[in-house]
Amino acid sequence: MLSETKLIVVFLLVFGLRGMAQWDRVRVDGGVISGTTETAGDLHIFKGIPFAAPPVGDLRWKAPQPVLPWQGVRACTSFGPSPMQEKPVPFSMWSQEFLIPASPISEDCLYLNVWTAARTPGEHRPVIVWIYGGGFGSGGSGVPIYDGAATAEKGVIFVSINYRVGIFGFFAHPDLSLESGHHASGNYGLMDQIAALKWVQRNIAAFGGDPANVTVAGQSAGSMSVNCLMASPLAKGLFNKVIGESGAIFTGESASLLTAENAGRNLTNKLNVASVTALRKLPAAELLQKGQGFWGPIIDGYVLPDAVATIFRNHKENPAGLLTGWTKDEIAPQVRSAVDFQKEIAVRYKNFDSATFAHYYPAETDSEAAVSERRLARDTMFGVQNFAWANIESARGARVYVYRFTRKVPATGEYTKYGAFHTGEVPYAYDNLRFVNRPWEPVDNHLAEVMSDYWVNFVKTGNPNADGLPKWEAYDLQKKMIMILGDRQVSEPMPDARALEFLLGGR
Repeated sequence: MLSETKLIVVFLLVFGLRGMAQWDRVRVDGGVISGTTETAGDLHIFKGIPFAAPPVGDLRWKAPQPVLPWQGVRACTSFGPSPMQEKPVPFSMWSQEFLIPASPISEDCLYLNVWTAARTPGEHRPVIVWIYGGGFGSGGSGVPIYDGAATAEKGVIFVSINYRVGIFGFFAHPDLSLESGHHASGNYGLMDQIAALKWVQRNIAAFGGDPANVTVAGQSAGSMSVNCLMASPLAKGLFNKVIGESGAIFTGESASLLTAENAGRNLTNKLNVASVTALRKLPAAELLQKGQGFWGPIIDGYVLPDAVATIFRNHKENPAGLLTGWTKDEIAPQVRSAVDFQKEIAVRYKNFDSATFAHYYPAETDSEAAVSERRLARDTMFGVQNFAWANIESARGARVYVYRFTRKVPATGEYTKYGAFHTGEVPYAYDNLRFVNRPWEPVDNHLAEVMSDYWVNFVKTGNPNADGLPKWEAYDLQKKMIMILGDRQVSEPMPDARALEFLLGGR
């Protein structure tokens, strides 16, 4: 008869190994998958999981269809192809670490990735779903700074997804609207995101996640996507918190379905193609080359029944806690002389009070104009968008937290001229500095630890605060307190709130 000690050893071997083995095989939509395990064995990674059928051939420009089943065990050990786009080349402030891998790039791109440190499926860990930026024309989940390991090790399930971009993700045409069954076309990229969120609802429990506690997060066009998902009735009930970094769609005008359809018809005529059927037969590379231009979300009456700002103003958005903000420098516009800057302001902002404009964006000298031009570009492209988002949700009674990333990202060579640039905060927020080749200093490592803790805490509870962290005061319409994330981390009143209110039409 076995001794008590031996029985314990046998129990641990049998049931412990059984607990480990459950991560060797996970059943999801379509079949069984396997992944990889980090050396320590406490982090399980699944890359390239299909969440929809490949959107190719007759499925080009159609809503995502159910995933195609497979036999046996599908090895999900590497990222699926990035969506169809130009090959990545570093430019401006973005070095290679901020771009997709050189290959594979394909129209067959609807894959997602899961990082989990859960030991059993029953743990119900909070979930974050990451949506990349790229101006709706580029990007993919395989970008190094989007790695989910560090976030997952802090107790949440990290999911990153792909969605169609450019002409493949946002092309509208009257014939496509007619065949859709919804009298709409054009927002296929957003429908991909919604399909991925529905996959999470059906499957994430198998990885130890809680489908009732999902945060959708994104940056730039990814943040605009999150903004659209809050506005879309098709995304209702798929998440309860959102993180929007440098991007929203509250000002400016999104294209109407009619406008987008006309653009699609014009392109079809330009390509000398008689029908959408024939257009679907064109090689993806040819479409990519000849279909250049801005493609993005439209007011199609289905995914987006109205302008995002109107939906929020009428309180028809999907309720969610909000963490949002933007960087101190964002972009680096071409700097002009004070005279040229003043001329543009006189034309572009002719309906604004000129004295008040000059107060917030002075341009008496060339050096003064250079500062104002950078600030104005930041504020109009990003600041007013996320500021409006925070104000609307705060007025609705949602819990809102706003940040300003101010750390000048360390650099060498040509990159030294950029400060707290657009996307610069992402590797800090997800504790991924190790993937970026920059001369990091101790302050950067500390900031990454603090920021990633804030983000994880928000994903878990809707509140970024916890013992040991500088207190992040919630945002409200009276105090307008924001968290400064830079060489120091402190809550203080938003320094440029009055300027942003002025740009939005306030006093």
